[in-house]
Amino acid sequence: MSAPALPSYDDVLGLPALIEDTVPMSFIDVNGHMNIRHYLDYGATGADVICRQVGIDDEYRARRRMGVFTAEHHIRYAAEMHEGSRFSVHARFLERSGKAGHLLSFILDRDREVLSCTVEIVLVHVGMDSRRPVDFPPDVAAGLDEWIA
Repeated sequence: MSAPALPSYDDVLGLPALIEDTVPMSFIDVNGHMNIRHYLDYGATGADVICRQVGIDDEYRARRRMGVFTAEHHIRYAAEMHEGSRFSVHARFLERSGKAGHLLSFILDRDREVLSCTVEIVLVHVGMDSRRPVDFPPDVAAGLDEWIA
């Protein structure tokens, strides 16, 4: 089974950096590289930055009683990162339907100039009271469409 080709470091670098950080010693696992849970955390946080930028934030959940739930994650590792590695997180909304969105977060190792990891995420827009899928409101849908474009 062959996986789709990954974008180049330079291609990803063309997207805005949503997060920049350095791998601390506390992220290193028994194999001597950054543990998987931190890749997922940073990839999901990159997605959260986009959601907040289009208006899906704490106020949105409280006032409009809607939010997003993650339905699926897929993590793909391309290069390990080590203590002290500088990295950045970039994300891109790929597509959406009325009630769901598909995005990809990229984690770049800025020191070695390589793509370290991708975190693919499927989000479902839900009513917080019903806990069931509901359509994105027009203003949020327009914000997502801007990211997609």
